[in-house]
Amino acid sequence: MDPALAIALLWLAFAATHIGLSSRAVRARIVAATGPGAFAALYSLIALAIFVPLVWLYFTHKHAGPALWVLPRGPLLSWTVYAGMGLALVLFVSSFVQPSPAGMAPASLTPHGVQRITRHPLVMSFALFALVHLLPNGWASDVAFFGGFVVFALAGAAHQDRRKVAAGPNGYAGFVAATPFIPFTGRETARGLRELSPIAILLGLGLAVAIRYFHARWLGGNP
Repeated sequence: MDPALAIALLWLAFAATHIGLSSRAVRARIVAATGPGAFAALYSLIALAIFVPLVWLYFTHKHAGPALWVLPRGPLLSWTVYAGMGLALVLFVSSFVQPSPAGMAPASLTPHGVQRITRHPLVMSFALFALVHLLPNGWASDVAFFGGFVVFALAGAAHQDRRKVAAGPNGYAGFVAATPFIPFTGRETARGLRELSPIAILLGLGLAVAIRYFHARWLGGNP
């Protein structure tokens, strides 16, 4: 099978099981039959059983298939990738330092910090990471892999919103109305940037520098 097609099919299976199992009706039936602990274990096992082969398939077929685009790797492209990764990793760390009620952990429904930038900082960090990696990686297998991250992040975040709003009058609908879905598109983005945790900023940027330094050694390709 064509590697790009195989990667796309694995992403489809990952999204279908991830979103399907977490839907209110399906999750409620499984939890009622097995208990919450068993459901969490099953959910994690299925996710790993698909995601690990997905990553392995991509790393054994990097740059496979036709080149859909080739951008010159000059300073402009390099610094665009570095800046994008810095932003992505600040969002990633901030999602743990300032948890969002859109995630799994309990959190305040009053927007603050990174939640004014996006109410889904964790998944949007994955989407931003993937978008900047698409710029220098235009081969079919790369587009299927990194494009799958973007599509899954957006679809998963939208599913989370629908599920939490439908759960009842718990205030989440108000949180949705007060916060942006796509990062940096809300009216209070500047305020959110000012409220970001300095620890999250330092850790995120530090991770970006470390990944840039070790990228070729750990993952191959250009840093």
